[in-house]
Parts: sequence; structure tokens; C-alpha cells
Amino acid sequence: MAAPKRRTSKMKQRSRLAAQAWKAPELGTCRKCGAAVPAHTACPHCGTYTTHRGTEVVVKKVD
Repeated sequence: MAAPKRRTSKMKQRSRLAAQAWKAPELGTCRKCGAAVPAHTACPHCGTYTTHRGTEVVVKKVD
């Protein structure tokens, strides 16, 4: 099995770990009601899902 020739520097190691850091999910807005919605998810408030082509799909009925 191969062994590393040189020790990984602190900067190289820290920059690699920083790229894997947790990031908050980015939220988009619902085109119908304006609520914050994760990408590729139906809106929890109005129950609709709009595709990238503009087709609107009703997922649930809101009372």
C-alpha cells in the first residue's frame, strides 16, 4: 500500500475541511403566495408546486 511522501500542511487540511462545512439550505419563494419554500418542494402554505416551465401542480387542498 502506498504511503504519503509528505505530511499534509495545516493550510491544505483546513481548506479541505472548510469546503465540507455545513451550510444553511437556501430557500426560494412560492410564486403563488410568496412563502419561503425549499427547492423542489411543494409549498406548505398554499399546497402548490410550480415547475421551472411554469406549470402549476396542486398537491393538497387548503381549507
